[in-house]
Amino acid sequence: MKVHHLLLFLALTLLGCEQEDYAFGDIQAPTNLQVDVEVVGESAATPNGDGSGTVIFTATADNAITYKYVFSDGTEELAPSGRLTKRFSQVGTNTFQVTVVASGTAGVSTTATTEVTVESTFSDAEAVQLLAGDGSKTWYWAADEPGQLGVGQNDGNADQNYFANYYQAAPFEKDGAAESQCLYEDELVFSRDGDRLFYTLNNFGMTYFNAAYQSVAGGSAGFDFCYDYTVQDDPQLVALSPSESVVAANGIPGQTRGTLLNFTEGGFMSYYIGASTYEILSLTENRLVVRAEQGDNPALAWYHVFTTTKPAQGTSGEEPVFEQLVWADEFDGTSLADTSWSYDTGTGNNGWGNGESQFYTDREENLSVADGLLTITAQRENFSGSDFTSSRIVTENKFEFTYGRVEIRAKLPTGGGTWPALWMLGADYDTNTWPACGEIDIMEHVGNQQNRIFSSLHYPGNFGGNAATESTVVPTAEDEFHVYRAIWSESSIRFFVDDELYHTFNNSAGLPFDSDFFLIFNVAMGGNFGGAIDAAFQQSSMQVDYVRVYQ
Repeated sequence: MKVHHLLLFLALTLLGCEQEDYAFGDIQAPTNLQVDVEVVGESAATPNGDGSGTVIFTATADNAITYKYVFSDGTEELAPSGRLTKRFSQVGTNTFQVTVVASGTAGVSTTATTEVTVESTFSDAEAVQLLAGDGSKTWYWAADEPGQLGVGQNDGNADQNYFANYYQAAPFEKDGAAESQCLYEDELVFSRDGDRLFYTLNNFGMTYFNAAYQSVAGGSAGFDFCYDYTVQDDPQLVALSPSESVVAANGIPGQTRGTLLNFTEGGFMSYYIGASTYEILSLTENRLVVRAEQGDNPALAWYHVFTTTKPAQGTSGEEPVFEQLVWADEFDGTSLADTSWSYDTGTGNNGWGNGESQFYTDREENLSVADGLLTITAQRENFSGSDFTSSRIVTENKFEFTYGRVEIRAKLPTGGGTWPALWMLGADYDTNTWPACGEIDIMEHVGNQQNRIFSSLHYPGNFGGNAATESTVVPTAEDEFHVYRAIWSESSIRFFVDDELYHTFNNSAGLPFDSDFFLIFNVAMGGNFGGAIDAAFQQSSMQVDYVRVYQ
């Protein structure tokens, strides 16, 4: 307390020389500072808590305006009311020093120090192994992926809070301008010492700053910019903890791994957004998708995608030529060939439906083959508790393939609520749950947008409303046959209507598009993409002239 009085006396003396008539209010240092500590789950059987690592601190003091907690794990938190809930993520039973700073008027403060011993049993050994391997691994921006950098909303809207719905960077978008070209040069190195994870950012002297934080680097550009910025050379400890984000609260499998990376000593993952905690959405041997709340704006969440193979623009080489016909169905018979196709029947409420209104049947009323055409008809009728019927057929276990050119000549149905699709699903979906198995939508169409054709890729980190999607206008989609084509290779997946290329996706290691897929044809009604069904709708059909696969 003597130190605080001395500093206050000096400040008053200096001010008094310059402005003798200045009127001060009472300036008081907080007194009687006390800190209560509650380890959550503490009992005679669990003296160090329930394993969550959670501790509730309550600080009180006379004449205190606000409080700050400084922890020996390298973190600090403001707590204006004095109450703070802190989760210690270091695995095991550990003792941490806690310093509480109570601030009064004119910035004078009083401090108190205590210790807390708490147990944290959370671990994700697989994540440590995938991130660092047996020693260390270097990660790079997946610059060739759409949405390798993006931003979205951070709220309770489970339909949109798990992907970058506001903005997604195009492949190599940040490579062309001087203000951002440093971003893709960064190397993120994860290393391990036993079960402990460490991190080093090699930024080669430059860091890409969000405009809200440019002052940290002494900048004033007013927009995102690469600034000279030195980062720590020594590996920084990364503590893992369970996620409590809005995405985790959605409780939807596949949306997040549920593990947080807590970087100590101000560590951050290349793009400076004022965050040191990142949620792992998905992680494989060579692909990492993370999400982080922006430090100054908790309404926003940023998304980053990294890979262990640094992408190079324009070095993918020649695309393979797929000219050998390996499988086809010209629909020249009078029935569906059971050597090529089988039916999915029911509503899909056992895992493969999308909230649609139809019941899929194997009846001739819904699917027929005649005059060289496959016809799938959706119609309004009460059937097994559903208001509509249709058909869905698959080549699962009968024809599955990796890479090739797929061509499908088709004419589409009409009517609000119709949702025809010509698509492919990863054949390992039983053991590699969607979206990890991957999905390639060659053609999707919705009657509520009658002239627009969509193509999409679904995979971890990019699925549901966050699929990698493009569209094009086809004014005669329901009146004339068009050829819907996908050319799928190790380096790209390209989508065409007739001979017009309208969507290119950069395929790469770590994505699920490197193994067998099978074909699916169906016409759905309503659902999360088909939308509202026209009350006047009675029936409409998709007709397919042929499907051909070349390798």
